[in-house]
Amino acid sequence: MEEGAGLFPEVELLEGVPQVDDERDELEDPEFEVESPHQEAESHAGSGGCAEKQQKADAERRKKVTVQDRIRASELRKDLSRLDKLHRDKDLFIQKTRGELRACRQRMDLITRQQEGVAAELATEKEANHTAAVGRLQAMSRCLCTELENERDLQAKIRAVLRESESTMWHIGIQEGKLEVLQKSAREEQEAAGRCLQMQAAKQLSQEKAAWGKAERNRLLRVRKSTHLQKEHGLRHQKLVEDARRNHRVAVKFLKASLGRIQEQEREQELENRKQLRRRMDAVLALKNSITANRETLRKFRAWGQARAELAEKKVKAEKQEILAQGGDAFRHLSHQRRLQELDAQKRAFEEEQKLRKQEIVSRILQEEAEESRRKRLPPPASATDRPTLRDKTWGYLADLSEGKTPAAASVSPPGQESSNGPFVGLTPAVSMESTQGDTGNANWDDQTLAEPEISGLWNKDYKSHQVPKEDVDRKPVHGTKMDKDILGRAMERLRSGVIHKQVVSGREFKGCPFNCKPKLVHFKDFDVGKVYRKKMTLINATYTINYCKLEVSPGLAGGSPSGATNRDCSRRSNRGRAVCPCACSFDPPGPMSAGMSCEVLVTFKPMIEKDLEGNISFLAQTGRFSVPLKCSTKQCSLSLDKELIDFGSYVVGETTSRVITLTNTGGLGTEFRIQAASQSCETDFTQLVTRMSSVFMSDDRGAYEKGVSSVSEHQIDGNDSSLGDVRSQKEPDEVHTAESDEMTTILAIFPNEEQSEILLGEITEGEIGPFSSIKVPIVFSPVSPGAVQRRFRITFKNPQCPTLHFRVIGVAIDVPVWVPKPNVDLKICMYDRLYQDTILVHTRSKAALRLKFEVCKELRGHIELLPEMGYIQAQSSYSVQLKFLPRHSLPKDADKYFDTESRVLDAPMTIRVADQVKPVEFTVHAVVTTSDLELSPLEVDFGYCTIYEAIRTSVSICNLSLLPQEFGFVGLPKFVDIQPNDGFGTILPLETVDLDLIFQPTKAKEYSFELVCKSEINRCFKMTCRAVGVHPPLELSHYQVKFAATSLYDTSVATLYVINSHLSMNSLTHSVPRIGSEDTCPVGPTSFEFLLPPDSPITISPSVGTVLPGKRCLVQVAFRPALPLEQIRQQAFQAQTKDGEVKLARREPATPRRDPRRLSLSLLRLHSRERHYRSSTSHAPRQQKLELKISSEEYQVAQAALTRSFQGKFDKFVVPCVIASGDIEDRKGTEPLSFSPHNTLYLELWCPTVAPSIVVTSDKGKTISNFGDVAVGHRGIKKVSIQNISSEDLSVDFSVLNPNGPFVLLNPISKLPAGETQVLVLSFSPHESTLAQETLDIITKRGTLSLTLLGTGVASMITCSIAGDVLNMGYVIARESVSSSFKLQNKSTLPIKFSMRLDSLSSTKRDHQQLPQFLVSRDQRAEVVGTQNLNGQSVFSVVPVEGVLDPGAAQDFTVTFSPDHESLYFSDRLQVLLFEKRVSQQILLKGAAREHMMFIEGGDPLDVPVESLTMIPASDPEHREGDPQPDPPSPEAEELKPILVTLDYVQLDTDTPAPPATRELQVGCIRTTQLSPKKTVEFSLDSITFLQHKGFTIEPSKGSVERGQTKTISISWVPPTDFDPDHPLMVSALLQLRGDVKETYKVFFVAQVLTVP
Repeated sequence: MEEGAGLFPEVELLEGVPQVDDERDELEDPEFEVESPHQEAESHAGSGGCAEKQQKADAERRKKVTVQDRIRASELRKDLSRLDKLHRDKDLFIQKTRGELRACRQRMDLITRQQEGVAAELATEKEANHTAAVGRLQAMSRCLCTELENERDLQAKIRAVLRESESTMWHIGIQEGKLEVLQKSAREEQEAAGRCLQMQAAKQLSQEKAAWGKAERNRLLRVRKSTHLQKEHGLRHQKLVEDARRNHRVAVKFLKASLGRIQEQEREQELENRKQLRRRMDAVLALKNSITANRETLRKFRAWGQARAELAEKKVKAEKQEILAQGGDAFRHLSHQRRLQELDAQKRAFEEEQKLRKQEIVSRILQEEAEESRRKRLPPPASATDRPTLRDKTWGYLADLSEGKTPAAASVSPPGQESSNGPFVGLTPAVSMESTQGDTGNANWDDQTLAEPEISGLWNKDYKSHQVPKEDVDRKPVHGTKMDKDILGRAMERLRSGVIHKQVVSGREFKGCPFNCKPKLVHFKDFDVGKVYRKKMTLINATYTINYCKLEVSPGLAGGSPSGATNRDCSRRSNRGRAVCPCACSFDPPGPMSAGMSCEVLVTFKPMIEKDLEGNISFLAQTGRFSVPLKCSTKQCSLSLDKELIDFGSYVVGETTSRVITLTNTGGLGTEFRIQAASQSCETDFTQLVTRMSSVFMSDDRGAYEKGVSSVSEHQIDGNDSSLGDVRSQKEPDEVHTAESDEMTTILAIFPNEEQSEILLGEITEGEIGPFSSIKVPIVFSPVSPGAVQRRFRITFKNPQCPTLHFRVIGVAIDVPVWVPKPNVDLKICMYDRLYQDTILVHTRSKAALRLKFEVCKELRGHIELLPEMGYIQAQSSYSVQLKFLPRHSLPKDADKYFDTESRVLDAPMTIRVADQVKPVEFTVHAVVTTSDLELSPLEVDFGYCTIYEAIRTSVSICNLSLLPQEFGFVGLPKFVDIQPNDGFGTILPLETVDLDLIFQPTKAKEYSFELVCKSEINRCFKMTCRAVGVHPPLELSHYQVKFAATSLYDTSVATLYVINSHLSMNSLTHSVPRIGSEDTCPVGPTSFEFLLPPDSPITISPSVGTVLPGKRCLVQVAFRPALPLEQIRQQAFQAQTKDGEVKLARREPATPRRDPRRLSLSLLRLHSRERHYRSSTSHAPRQQKLELKISSEEYQVAQAALTRSFQGKFDKFVVPCVIASGDIEDRKGTEPLSFSPHNTLYLELWCPTVAPSIVVTSDKGKTISNFGDVAVGHRGIKKVSIQNISSEDLSVDFSVLNPNGPFVLLNPISKLPAGETQVLVLSFSPHESTLAQETLDIITKRGTLSLTLLGTGVASMITCSIAGDVLNMGYVIARESVSSSFKLQNKSTLPIKFSMRLDSLSSTKRDHQQLPQFLVSRDQRAEVVGTQNLNGQSVFSVVPVEGVLDPGAAQDFTVTFSPDHESLYFSDRLQVLLFEKRVSQQILLKGAAREHMMFIEGGDPLDVPVESLTMIPASDPEHREGDPQPDPPSPEAEELKPILVTLDYVQLDTDTPAPPATRELQVGCIRTTQLSPKKTVEFSLDSITFLQHKGFTIEPSKGSVERGQTKTISISWVPPTDFDPDHPLMVSALLQLRGDVKETYKVFFVAQVLTVP
């Protein structure tokens, strides 16, 4: 290694000498390389001297130096500095070489002494005849001799290098002597420039002094002026302060009054809110109870349904078991019953259809009659204009509907018509105790209901309905007249009258009603129009024997018919209106009925009008007719009071009592009520009520109230003809309506009566009472003045049919003689365990002295005291009592019903009992009781581990739990603790939390445990426990805080500090030693450190990891390079993209000068929708591209430049921890980290201000990365960068030095950049190799540095060839024929490549080199690739195409043609691919062989040279063969035998294990040719096979044939025979004959030998 290091530095140093000449000629001799720069420098020095004289002459005329002279002088200075550096480097190299020479001589001396010692030992061992030792010493002696010889060679080389280096030093000294004049002139120039600068500095200094004097005078003038202004300002300020204080006193006075009014309003508002909240809670509870009741009802309905289903199932099972027990077929019976039920259903449907048809016919008849009567009443027809149009009819119909009238009844029914045919309203079926309701849309009236029959009979499933014969069906001709109908009715009545017979049994004639009805009156109560009701009645045979019963007519109903109406009248009415009668009876005659038997009749009622109806149901029995009364009543209100007089009796003034009066509704219709004093009007409008109530309601409750009032108003307006029950039945079920009525009652109860009196109504003054319900109305009696009080009230109802109810309230008030003028004693805010006092004044109006006893409730006797407890008050005087209030902490527990824990308000009732007075005098003590506690959080503070070089700050909070402000302060603080702000003292407001900073800085390493005491103004102490561990680290920093100067973006500021290891001794008595708390002392030795930088911080610390020895220090450099956050740059890029997209979208919208306003608004809507769609799409697009945006992208660079220009500056502070570990980093094993202690941690605080840069890039959208792209190697790319000075001052510009051997060059450096101006920098990129080049060009100014990143990629011409191994073998060809082969070249680079093909045989450089003939050179030393060529002068190889251009990624096919003109086995040439006519990319070796005949053989060892001789001796003379033919065939001896040598080496390493045989191969081939030949194949044969086998040879095959263009392999293997002598190689021969177009004979020599070493 030393030898290598000493041989090459001279060349490197000499090559590094700069050249002044711009042509840079290449010199072969390195020595001339050294001399050339000096000669050039000398010439420059001469020119420089002339230039100096010329400059002096020109200075007198122009006093200016040209730019060229300045550049030449700077180049000379650079050459001198480089020559000095070369002299120093060469001197250092000579010293190093001489040291190596001395070391080499020492090693030689040492080896010589070792040889002498070995020779002495060798002689001793020889005398002792120790053979082994002698051999070992001889080997050692040989090794020492070899080492000595190597050292001598090395010494000779070192001496040669040293002589050469000394020679170089002499040349350098000579050059320095030549350039001494230049150095002297350069120094003189520098001194002159220095003197000029000093003169300019002196002149500038005098100017500055004058300017400073002027500025100082101006400053003194300004000071005097400012002093005068300050005096005036002070006087004016004092006057303003006095005015402000006076105004403040006035404002405080008015503020107190305003605050008092505001507090009073707040208290009233709070009371009102509480009342309102209480009312809301009552409403919620009522709603909850209603929901519970509804759930219970639903549960009952479900239970009834389950019970009914179980009952039906049990019934079916029982019937089935009964049938099975009787031996019948249960399945058949059930199917038969199901079929009967289906038939019944069909029958009922048919009957319903017939009834509907009848009703339709009757309605038509009635309509005809009405039209006829109307025509009779109307006057003669008027003109066509008087007739109502279709629109008038429609409006009339809608008006009738709005008024609640039935359009059919209004337009069709004649006057006096009892029944109407109004529309049916289908409602949800409802269940009552007496009836069941159904839907008119369902024709089947036998649907299941929840009502159970009173008497079982018709409801049984096995009941078989009676089939009415067709003769009994009421036949009505469809087109019959009214006269025919009357005649038919009278005929049927006469027929039926003859059926009645008298019943006589045992001589007794039955008289009376033949059947008893149960119930006696069929009453449908509280019906709704449109619903269906059913009732069953039972007829019992009351005669003496069998009787028959038959329904005579349908029930006839009359509105309000008199009770004395006869059956005939009802029957007549029913006959007249049978088709429209709202009642129907379903009765199947049971046939003969014995006495006491009964049957059931089902009565169905479907009301059409809201009216009370009465009538009879007529039956025909054998003994006569009888009827059952029928009554239908609508819903009505039946209201009553439980009492009409309320007597309160006698009560003392000030007391309050209440009574309750109950309003009961026993009817099925609800109504609204209002309770008023008898003097108030009952006709108050609802709109006024709404206005008054909306002003009282809160904003959040006003909507609910208006909803309720609007519903009530709708009910009120809803018409005079229809009742409130109609509207309610059409809207909601009864349960929901009941809940609404309760809510309405609660809402209406909110508003108090406007008239204040002693007898008042309670919360309920108006509301709604539902059907079958009652409401309790409270009446309150609060006497104010003594005497009798009486008041009358009236209850009015919205339903006009309900009469007004009246009741009267009376009471007597008794006066009290003793009173307290201040019944509410307010103690304001009080603290626990503090005494508060006040005076209570008592007055009396009595004319006699009274005894007073002052009582405090037992719950407050431990907290409040009244002194004296008993006293006498004189007649018509006053008495004072002392109140002492000392609240204890047990107050909330003792007086929980008087003390509100949430608001901390105490309302303590006090009692004054007066002798002979029933009612005591009461007053209330109000106080807000608060605590005096200060809460410290946390109570325990653990600072953890803290070093003595730092301080730990933690935040603690102190909370004032009191309602009063308190002063606090931390007292008795230790020296190592500090509390800020205000050193731990201050005032804390009520319920305020103040954060304090607790700072702990240990003074030495130990464990700290202490308490901090906080005292309040009432001397209460609150303690906080603190603990910490002081740490003395083994290392320390020279600076713990680094403040960087203002650094511009992407600039770098560097600060220096030291890591010091001052731990030299473990004696803790003399000084403090490093330790953690009370643990063991840290060991003395090397200590390692590591700085842990925060992530994504602009800080770099070098070295961040290191080791410091005891008593030493390590230099650490901290670099601050601010940069914009990556996320902010990406966001700016996304915003720019979004803005570009919006601009593009706006450009797409075409301008429309005139457009319809409607179309314009529609287009605007479409535009807004498009914009929203685009914004949504663009908002999603950045999220998808956010991860794809890279730092090198154009969008990123543009956004970075925009943010840089708009940067305003910022300030950051970083804290960098430095962990410490004992030991050396280099001693760790592999990657095993050191055990850094988390407690021995130092902290470095860095202040990092960032400012905007002074120079920015304005070209290429502000990007600081100049990418030249791909440039071909050897070419040059140019790029221009514009920079601008955005600061307010001119800047001097310097540039960092680029790599002189690198590809980047700054072509036009500048020296100054004025403020606001822009300069263009020209950069060039000339790559020398295929690689990615990157350099940084720093533009340095006094206000910062701008870094330009230069990027470029040198692209080499990368071409791949399809030929493997770069060898193209054309094979064997017949002489004077040709063969072609192709290969492919592909361009793998990104640039187009110009190529050209060149053969070495055609190259002109081949003839310039003089070399020995190749046949005179050994095979191993032959380097010539051009072999045998054609004799005709043409190239044996040719390639097409010769030149062209390859596009990037493209491929080109090339064709190589082999055309030999004579026979030879060594045709060869080399094909070179040149790129850009300069560089050789590929070299392809071309090979080929030519034969005169079609057969050839390959293989064996070479026996001749691969080049031809100077003369050609043909193998056979063609003239002799043609001119003198021989008749006899030639003998084998006469034929020419061509030798072939085959050598076989049998390797046998182990005699016990047989080795594999030695093998070789020969190739016999037949050349494909275009010549005509009688032979198509080549035959070969080898003789002496048996002899060869005896010698151990195995040849396969020994004979055979080869087709044209094919080859065949002859495998030869040899195993030594048993009689083989290894010391004598075996050599045998055999003849190989080839027969094709001619016959050739080869003599093959086989040489075999055995090798024991491979």
